[in-house]
Amino acid sequence: MSITRLSSRELNHDVSKAKKAAQRGPVVITDRGKPSHVLMTYSEFVRLTGKRRNLVDALSMPGLSTIELDPPRAEIAPREVDLC
Repeated sequence: MSITRLSSRELNHDVSKAKKAAQRGPVVITDRGKPSHVLMTYSEFVRLTGKRRNLVDALSMPGLSTIELDPPRAEIAPREVDLC
C-alpha cells in the first residue's frame, strides 16, 4: 500500500488523479503543507469502520490459537475492617 500526498490545490486541479491514487492506498490532502484530510476508496472505508465484533467473535478469529497467552494471575487480598 502506498501513501500519496497531494496539496488541496493539486486535488482541486486533478480529482481523477487523486481517485486513481486512492485505489493504491490512502491519499493525504494537505492544506498549507499540513495534513488535513484523507481520501480513500469506499471499500477501504467500510473495512475500517465496518461492523464491530464482540469479544466472542474476536477470540474465535482464525490464527489466534497459535498465540501463547499467559497473563499473570490477579491476587486479591482481603482488607481488614475496623468497625469501632
